Amino acid sequence: MSFATLTCPSCGSNVKQYRNPFPTVDIIIEMDKGIVLIERKNEPFGWALPGGFVDYGESLETAAVREAREETSLEVSNLKLLGCYSDPSRDERMHTISAVYIATGHGIPRAADDALHLAIFELHALPELLCFDHSRILADYTALRAAEFQRRNCCN
Repeated sequence: MSFATLTCPSCGSNVKQYRNPFPTVDIIIEMDKGIVLIERKNEPFGWALPGGFVDYGESLETAAVREAREETSLEVSNLKLLGCYSDPSRDERMHTISAVYIATGHGIPRAADDALHLAIFELHALPELLCFDHSRILADYTALRAAEFQRRNCCN
């Protein structure tokens, strides 16, 4: 858990101790044949969307681009916010809030940093067990893409 203490600017004594959730980003990286998932090198182990913690002084968008590059060796463009996910139990290690982006990947995907392996999956062939709440996120993404497809092909 993250604890922080407010300090009185006049006398220097501790005024209040509090906990805040940690801001994170996750990125659904679209490639020609599907989306990029990483197999995590660290606990919790398993397949996940690329992502991680936002650094102090960094915007969410900058963090998403950085995390994509660090974990997949890909540059990303066309960042679009899918949504924010804040269930306190989404990460068993601590309370996190994730801004989830959809982006287009460019380059040759290679696992790096916190990623043990990397693979491109079609939406109908995702791994059965995904870390965190990434199954829910990908269900929301799949529903969004289905709605977009329906709008494009509607007879109106």
